[in-house]
Amino acid sequence: MLNPIQDIIVAIQNALDLYSIDIKVNIQVQLANQAKLGQFQSNVAMLLSKPLQKSPIDIANELSTILSENDIFVDVVASKPGFLNFSLKKEYFDDKLNELIRDPRLGIPVTQEPKTVVIDYSSPNIAKHMHIGHLRSTIIGDAITRLLTYCGDYVIRQNHIGDWGTQFGMLIEHLVENNFDPNAIDLNNAYQTAKKRFDSEPEFAKKAKDRVVALQSHESQTLDIWKNLVKASEAHFSDIYQSLGVLLDEADIRAESFYNPKLKPLVEQLDQKGLCHTDDGAKVIYLDNFKDRHGKHLPLIIQKSDGGFLYATTDLAALDFRIHELQADRIIYVVDARQEQHFAMVFEAAKHIGWRQDNPELNAILFGMVLGDNGKPYKTREGTTVPLASLIEEATQKAIEMVKSRHPDWSNDQISPIAKAIAIGGLKYADLANDKIKNYAFSFDRMLALDGNTAPYLQNAYVRIQSILRKAKLTHAEAAAGNILIKSDIETDLACHLVQFPKEIFAIRDSLALHRLCHYLYKLASLYHQFYEHHPILSASPEEKSSRLSLSILTANILKQGLNILGIETIDFM
Repeated sequence: MLNPIQDIIVAIQNALDLYSIDIKVNIQVQLANQAKLGQFQSNVAMLLSKPLQKSPIDIANELSTILSENDIFVDVVASKPGFLNFSLKKEYFDDKLNELIRDPRLGIPVTQEPKTVVIDYSSPNIAKHMHIGHLRSTIIGDAITRLLTYCGDYVIRQNHIGDWGTQFGMLIEHLVENNFDPNAIDLNNAYQTAKKRFDSEPEFAKKAKDRVVALQSHESQTLDIWKNLVKASEAHFSDIYQSLGVLLDEADIRAESFYNPKLKPLVEQLDQKGLCHTDDGAKVIYLDNFKDRHGKHLPLIIQKSDGGFLYATTDLAALDFRIHELQADRIIYVVDARQEQHFAMVFEAAKHIGWRQDNPELNAILFGMVLGDNGKPYKTREGTTVPLASLIEEATQKAIEMVKSRHPDWSNDQISPIAKAIAIGGLKYADLANDKIKNYAFSFDRMLALDGNTAPYLQNAYVRIQSILRKAKLTHAEAAAGNILIKSDIETDLACHLVQFPKEIFAIRDSLALHRLCHYLYKLASLYHQFYEHHPILSASPEEKSSRLSLSILTANILKQGLNILGIETIDFM
């Protein structure tokens, strides 16, 4: 199914052929800046001006005369300095919409060239509560996973949890000294206490370092405690993922400890290839593209002078595994923007080592911070990082209060699932609607608002359509079976937006600009509300009623699929 932009490009190329222009130009069509001139516009006349040695407006006028003969256009208007403006016939949209509503995939074919895509996201640390800092990686990674899976790629989720290193030595030593049961205490508080002791008690710090050696040597008591720590933390992570409705599960965990046996052989291999250099006793890789302002190489340290390994070593081992074992065509890391240079160096090192000869695509999907209203990182009143569980609980409670205020006669069983869908949807959408590289200010009031660019606004548009179906006493399939006939300008605006859904998904698949999907859905909901306010549905004539019901169902289908890609649940009541 060709979208309007593709159809217009084909029409322009045919016009150029009739115009006997044998000049290769990149024909571009976009939404018109001025709705009064048309729905779409092209600057092709300006691109042809120099090779034809004619003014753009003259070329545009001549092309508009030819293009006006094409039966998909109501009108083609030339405007200064040389734009072509296109208005499509309502019958054109009739055909496209009726084709779209009968396609279960809404015009989006499964790719014929699927890629194996590895996505690294969430990545919390053992013995620490997941906090608001993990929210963005988890939500963005989940949406990318859903998007690429829907498009037909084979997606391998990787949750690179932190479960190894010095911090476990100090935590385990603290637990042993105090005879704590890892399954019966608050591990987050225990970790914070152990960290304070490690920083202030030299004797404890020495014991903690010895405990790290014991862990690395797989000493039975230490290893058993470590396993219990991992088990308890994974249960916490699982609860959070279930509450958020994300796809990650236990099978997706590929922790730091998995790569630990690979680190020493990796460094030895790189050493043998002559890729390592010694810098102040440490083993490093020098990369041509990374130098300080004095022109000195910035070292990528892969082994400390004491023999210890670093994040870079583990990330290289993980990259090696993903390229050669998982056979990834594309590897996506959803990470804090402050890690940009680290991953740029790791990717460059992979190229330097020779791992990218088959050109796996490496993407660091960077995201900004979550801020409070004061413009600073969002924290509790006590100044500590907000636990994710607390954030979810507060959002859910506020959503419960909102639903209760609208439906005081509803039972808790009726309210609970709806409130949860609103709360989690609001949390996710508030994040995804922003360009991910930018910081955004967190606000419960804004994210749960029923108007504006919010998840509840979109969910409410879907609810409205379900309410119409119930009043019409029709099933979804019955309402979708009608023949769509666009008559009004408002219907045309809605139709024009609906038929662009496949094009938007294809573009977002390439760019991973998830906020673009949010904006598409917000505009769709806004256009539908405008349509609903000006066009009676159930009281319309039989032909108009049938058409408008089908148009409503198509809108609901696209809203549902778009929100599903974002990991947001639709609801039938609100």
